[in-house]
Amino acid sequence: MAKKAKAKQAEPMKLFYIFYNQERWDNWITTLEGADFEPAEGEEVSEGEQMLYAFAEDITLSVLKIIRLYQNDRLTKEEATAKLNEVELVVMAGLPDGELEDIIGSLQLSLLVLFTACRRYLDGGFDKDIKTLVKKGRALDEDDLEEALEVAANIGAAVIDGATCCARYIKDDMENPGLFDEWLIEIDTMSNAMKSLAKFDEVPGDTS
Repeated sequence: MAKKAKAKQAEPMKLFYIFYNQERWDNWITTLEGADFEPAEGEEVSEGEQMLYAFAEDITLSVLKIIRLYQNDRLTKEEATAKLNEVELVVMAGLPDGELEDIIGSLQLSLLVLFTACRRYLDGGFDKDIKTLVKKGRALDEDDLEEALEVAANIGAAVIDGATCCARYIKDDMENPGLFDEWLIEIDTMSNAMKSLAKFDEVPGDTS
């Protein structure tokens, strides 16, 4: 009887967590539509820019919760990949009409590294030499976006695995950062998110 009880306790609990859905995305878009993207007098960052950063951070946290549960053996690689695909479909599906089109398009471009890095992490076999990878990424031509994304995703995978990046490589005075630098900024957000999720785990029945 004791063995049966022990075996029953070892059964994996079902996961009910909703990582990200269309309603959540739509709510953020509605909020951004009412935001002012012109900085108020005496302010360097506008209300809209602050909301946009919070929007990106919310997506990043939601995606990395999937990875965290995979790390905790609560999701298989196949399950984690499927959930990752579901969130990506919401985030990358299309653009809103009007003034937000370019803003959200830019956000989607920066979030490419989030989804690509997660897949690279799940697949394994990534390089962990951050300094060399950053140097390689910055040496690439601006038109070589595919390879730049590959390098950035490798950095992101290493960060998910516990490597430190990328505050030291981000210059505060960059007025017009290139796409690779934008990806480093997103990876830095990923790094902070992984730290905040250190104790995250699924609570059975939680649907928020």
